[in-house]
Amino acid sequence: MKKKNNLRLQDPFLEREREQYEHPLPSREFILQILTEQGAPLSEDELLDMLNIEREEEDLFSRRLRAMERDGQIMRNRKRAICVMDKLDLIKGKVQGHPDGFGFLVPEDGSPDMFLSEKEMHQVLHGDVVMVRQSGVDRRGRPEAKIVEVLERANNKVVGRLYEEHGIQFVVAENRRITQDILVTPGESGGAKTGQVVILEILKHPDKHAQPIGRIVQVLGNYADPGMEIEIALRKHDLPYEFPRDAERQAKAIPPVVSEQDWAGREDIRHLPLVTIDGETARDFDDAVYCEPVKGGYRLVVAIADVSHYVQTNDALDREAISRGNSVYFPRRVIPMLPEELSNGLCSLNPKVDRLCMVCDMQISSKGDIGKYRFYPSVMYSHARLTYNQVAEILGEPDGKLAESNSPIVPHLQHLHELYQKLLKAREKRGAIDFETVETQMIFTDQGKISRIVPVVRNDAHKLIEECMLAANVCAAGYLQEHHHPVLYRIHQGPTPEKLEALREFMKEFGLGLTGDDEPQAADYSKLLKRIKGRPDAGLLQTVMLRSLRQAKYEPENIGHFGLGYDAYTHFTSPIRRYPDLLVHRAIKAVLQGKQYKPAQKWAELGIHCSMTERRADDATRDVEAWLKCFYMRDHLGSVFTGSVSSVTSFGMFVSLDDLYVEGLVHISELGKDYFHFDAAKHHLLGERTGQSYRLGDRVQVRVVKVDMESTKIDFVLHSVVEESEAEAKPKKKSAKGRK
Repeated sequence: MKKKNNLRLQDPFLEREREQYEHPLPSREFILQILTEQGAPLSEDELLDMLNIEREEEDLFSRRLRAMERDGQIMRNRKRAICVMDKLDLIKGKVQGHPDGFGFLVPEDGSPDMFLSEKEMHQVLHGDVVMVRQSGVDRRGRPEAKIVEVLERANNKVVGRLYEEHGIQFVVAENRRITQDILVTPGESGGAKTGQVVILEILKHPDKHAQPIGRIVQVLGNYADPGMEIEIALRKHDLPYEFPRDAERQAKAIPPVVSEQDWAGREDIRHLPLVTIDGETARDFDDAVYCEPVKGGYRLVVAIADVSHYVQTNDALDREAISRGNSVYFPRRVIPMLPEELSNGLCSLNPKVDRLCMVCDMQISSKGDIGKYRFYPSVMYSHARLTYNQVAEILGEPDGKLAESNSPIVPHLQHLHELYQKLLKAREKRGAIDFETVETQMIFTDQGKISRIVPVVRNDAHKLIEECMLAANVCAAGYLQEHHHPVLYRIHQGPTPEKLEALREFMKEFGLGLTGDDEPQAADYSKLLKRIKGRPDAGLLQTVMLRSLRQAKYEPENIGHFGLGYDAYTHFTSPIRRYPDLLVHRAIKAVLQGKQYKPAQKWAELGIHCSMTERRADDATRDVEAWLKCFYMRDHLGSVFTGSVSSVTSFGMFVSLDDLYVEGLVHISELGKDYFHFDAAKHHLLGERTGQSYRLGDRVQVRVVKVDMESTKIDFVLHSVVEESEAEAKPKKKSAKGRK
């Protein structure tokens, strides 16, 4: 073996490499340094020779170079020479496809998105990681990119429908962002019939000259089969839906009852008449509550299932829980974050059994202000499993039959309701934003299809539990902040300067203004909401206000929760179904033990991942609901309904139907013989010749003309504009030129 030259010994990270590996190689940093110093691309042989890589090291060194390629640190040019990426002015990012065939590069460094033409998209699929070079500016002034290298393919398997034309079989992906048809290798159709939903494994990815090619590995069934919409959504959004064997084994090995050794270090609060209050169909009970009056206010006890006792950092259950991020609630089916042995069993606060929990024990003043509080691990006993409707009935009819049959806990429910009213006043004083939204519930037939869609009425029991959970979450954030322990905060930022300006311009037309100058607070929004309450156009104004705000997310850096008006807020109350809550429990336990909790991944990475899994679940459930609504609307073709304009775009307006709670599109070509122009700031379409305006919130009658199951789109045509008193509240329009 040759003696290693001095150059390799100059690696500033040599000691680190020696600690990590038995046979240390030059570090990534040193390889980049050498390549940069050379000032020109090097062949692999030149680099091997320069760094004196021995023959037996060559394979490991080549692997390191490939890893550096995948991470976008280096790339090979056409002559296979190794180049430093930073020297090439290349940008690394992820491809985001568009259903119309073009796409965008979302740069990794957070710089503005870059346009990818249909020609460039021909060689990649949605989600691929690529290196690009800016090639110019498109007609809209957006930077345009040219793909230089594909670093990572995102799609190994695709869910879609099988078609055949001229004897050639191909699969059209359910994900409309994948616009290329994927050819099926002859004889590899897996017995699938034309029109069936299949899983296709990609054997050859697309390039400049050829379409992607694959083979069918699974036939899911026919498009209209019951439950097919969920099977498609699971695969389309890459949702984990089967637990790995090691996670299942771990769950089954946990004793189904609380054992004696589990009591160690816990307070016994089984004497407290804690109860769970949830929806009728709920099966996993995260939280139980108890309230009693004390001097100067109330004592509120919020007991949360102690999932962290059973799921340890980086064990099989924890790894799968991270992957899932949260439970996903589809109509008629739940994909849980944890196996049923835990989610519906040992970690669910079922009635009349002992359960391990983490408690937030709070003192709340008669004004609704949280005073002293403490956290502690405990053993509890749920005295009743109540539903929101039952609690509302007990509170509304304290002398009724239901109250009589639950007489021991009625006083505690009444105390909870008294406390809720105090917390509500504190909420108003704090200025938390309270948008009035309509939630809906799908009622199904025995065949799994919608029979009707009904609004869900939120009663005081819903709001009571919500306020209790908010209080516990605030205490959790305050506790960890006070002890300087890192955690994932639930953050919510106010409007961007651009959205704030657009909101103020819009409100001016209605003679309204948003206070707070350049940095309005939640209280400013609340003040404006109070002003518009009761107006005929309140729905329109509230919608515009809501859309001016940003999406909430998880981050280790605390910047507060704008919407709720809290300086610090986190999620503590649902560890069965949300991974961030489980992390908060572990952090609180660590503080109680005088330690610091270190998760399996960096806090920032976990925040990005948990925010992504939350959006992924929302997208998947939205897809399923859209499919079910399309199937439902097939029975209403030709029918006329009244609704409100829920969104206005450059290509038309979406209308939400009053009685059905279903949304469809009135295309711009259906609005009349005129050229309609879209004004994003004013949320309306304005006719050039007629001056006819269609604005967000307008009342219209529409006829259902088309339901496309494949694209899950519903088309309406305008039947008539509903003239109501709300027209009086609209700003007056200037007459168009030449219009009488």
